Amino acid sequence: MKKSMFIDSHCHLDRIDLSPYNNNFDEYLETTEADALEHMLCVSINWEAYPAMRDLVKAKPNISFSVGVHPNECDGYDPSSKELIDTAINDKAIAIGETGLDYARLDNESDKIRQQSRFRRHIHAAKEINKPLIIHTRDAKDDTIAIMQQERASDAGGVLHCFTEDWGMAKKALDLGFYISFSGIVTFKNATQVHEVAKKVPSDRLLIETDSPYLAPVPMRGKPNYPNYVRYVAAKVAEIKNLSINEVAELTRLNFQNLFNP
Repeated sequence: MKKSMFIDSHCHLDRIDLSPYNNNFDEYLETTEADALEHMLCVSINWEAYPAMRDLVKAKPNISFSVGVHPNECDGYDPSSKELIDTAINDKAIAIGETGLDYARLDNESDKIRQQSRFRRHIHAAKEINKPLIIHTRDAKDDTIAIMQQERASDAGGVLHCFTEDWGMAKKALDLGFYISFSGIVTFKNATQVHEVAKKVPSDRLLIETDSPYLAPVPMRGKPNYPNYVRYVAAKVAEIKNLSINEVAELTRLNFQNLFNP
């Protein structure tokens, strides 16, 4: 049987623990080949760290990257839509994000307004250059969908990554043409809501990810996470959807290519 080849559609390679690999990124990458990891999308979190992240991965043929600022980033530089556009074009980034809304740790109303304004700028940038959006949403499902609708995020498309909300939100995102991505959380025994959504998401709108170095899947839970572990996410999704792991690997590979065109 042909060996499954996996794609990690969302990771943070500039933040993984390289100490087991002599702090050598290339030595770590050798393990991804052994684990049949075909491609990784390294996702930007803030403007200050972006150049170093880009330089770490840009020469690697099996790694793509995005440009954007996470909603929880409060203290750094907040780029304009034009700066996002120019940077994405110049650096050949394949996506805008991660962006979105996260109300889990809001300190005040001004933080909410700042997040919403940033989200709108990212959507505008993605639409302007026809790049997909990578959207983070937590405890903000109504506002996330409302802004996606108001700003016509469907014109750009994209993915709701590390999805943990309910089917109602997933359905609204799917109706806007978005994909839904599942992280190691789907392997957690008590993540029943995530299991329900994973079962219902159409196979042609499904992606898998690690969000490494965060949220390591079972059986690695509580340890540093690596893109290699996306196979555990694939195995759980296969179980939930009554598919083989090869089928999940292949359909998520095709979905990734259709969305991001790396």
